[in-house]
Amino acid sequence: MDEGNGVPQGAEPAGAGPIPDGDFELAKPERPSPLHEPDPYSTPPYGEPGPWAPAPPVQHPVATPAQGTVMTPPAVGAAVPPEPAPGPTAPAPLTAPAAPTAPAPPTAPTASLTPAPPTMPAAPPAPAPASLPARQLPADPWGRYDPWAAGPLQQPGAVAVHGGRRPRRRRAALGWTLALALLAAGIGGLVGGYVEREGIGGEVTLPHAKGGPAGRAPDSVAGIAARALPSVVTLHVAGTDEEGTGTGFVLDDRGHILTNNHVVAPAASGGKISATFSDGTSVKATVVGRDSGYDLAVVQVSGVHGLTPLTLGDSDDVRVGDPVVAIGAPFDLANTVTAGIISAKERPITAGGEKSDGSDVSYVDALQTDAPINPGNSGGPLLDSRAHVIGINSAIRSADSGSETESGQAGSIGLGFAIPVNQAKRVAEELINDGRATHPVIGVDLDMGYSGDGARVDSRAPDGGPAVVKDGPAERAGLRAGDLITEVDGEPVHTGAELIIRIRAHQPGDRLRLTVERGGTEREVSVVLGTADQN
Repeated sequence: MDEGNGVPQGAEPAGAGPIPDGDFELAKPERPSPLHEPDPYSTPPYGEPGPWAPAPPVQHPVATPAQGTVMTPPAVGAAVPPEPAPGPTAPAPLTAPAAPTAPAPPTAPTASLTPAPPTMPAAPPAPAPASLPARQLPADPWGRYDPWAAGPLQQPGAVAVHGGRRPRRRRAALGWTLALALLAAGIGGLVGGYVEREGIGGEVTLPHAKGGPAGRAPDSVAGIAARALPSVVTLHVAGTDEEGTGTGFVLDDRGHILTNNHVVAPAASGGKISATFSDGTSVKATVVGRDSGYDLAVVQVSGVHGLTPLTLGDSDDVRVGDPVVAIGAPFDLANTVTAGIISAKERPITAGGEKSDGSDVSYVDALQTDAPINPGNSGGPLLDSRAHVIGINSAIRSADSGSETESGQAGSIGLGFAIPVNQAKRVAEELINDGRATHPVIGVDLDMGYSGDGARVDSRAPDGGPAVVKDGPAERAGLRAGDLITEVDGEPVHTGAELIIRIRAHQPGDRLRLTVERGGTEREVSVVLGTADQN
């Protein structure tokens, strides 16, 4: 047989030309027999007829190209080298069906009448598959079959081609995966932020500051209060007719406490006074001395050790606008601290006056402050930025009345008044040492009903005696009944109460310069203050 096309040598290919009629009977075609012995194991497709070309009985392992190597199929119709078959004789390898050829020209019949041996018809050509882009089916699909090759089973006629659409699909899938991950992360962040902002779900934990400064500046309100509070006491006073609450502060280590006269007045005739310190210690107190004209009093406690006196400052050195701190027990709220400034100085105020003879009237050349002061603050300290006492809180101006002591129930409207500490210091020393305080005077009786501008000397004393005390400071300065005093040391006075306040702001022995008007003529006189016989 010709190994090039699988046809016996010397025989014409099937369909090469017409067979002449009449000379012989056309031989009946015989069914082609298999080219090899039937498979004893009956493994399909061996041993069974079919439209496919039978495969060789045995396939030997051959070198398999590395994964991903492009295999170039042979050209259609090209001869495939035969593969040695096992056994003594190896059948000729099968080839792909040959392409149809043009019929050869007819030949003249030979003289021999012997019929030509029947020829096996050629296998019908396999139908060509649908057009494949960029490649053709191999001529011999079984020539590349390798059952021992690694990897998935290769179908006949399939050629592994790598680098096609799968990597592109993988990249597209990876891109979509990343996009979805980013989208999910963004949505999760937005949802989480909304949940946290709106407080949805979970337990509520409120934020708080992690500690704070260990201390406070000494000149801050907190620093001033920390130093002063241990020396401030709350006074509870009970008398036969009334009771009340006030404040005081420690003057020395002997237990002397300074407060207002109107605070302790209910207990002056056999009442009881208790003093409660900021640490809760409460002890009894007794009155040492009091003065209604200055509205000051001193009480003393005993059996208390480790007392810390407050330092007294200088009220003459105070300026308007200086910061101040007030400590007291407004409406019996002990250890209350308020703050403000000095609103004015030398405010002439009067307090008391409940007695018909006016012996309980207090005349104060006061410091004015906007630090809230209420009933119960009376007698408490007014402190400067160094925690020094510059005044004793005594009176407030309420919205429905004039000046009054804090014993009333009117509340603060930002107009509080304190006795200057320089005046209180002198009075307290006299009350402790002598049991009474001295009052500076000029030796005249004033007309308190005069409605003009200035303080006018009355014509007669209330007891019918002369209005100018004989041989008193005013008489020695040349003052007479009916004189009008308009200024003290260059400061105008508008009423008789203001003149008393200006005088009591000094102490006996001080010299004052008075401007006096008499008969339409003004003149200045110099007066040395004397001492009153009684409050």
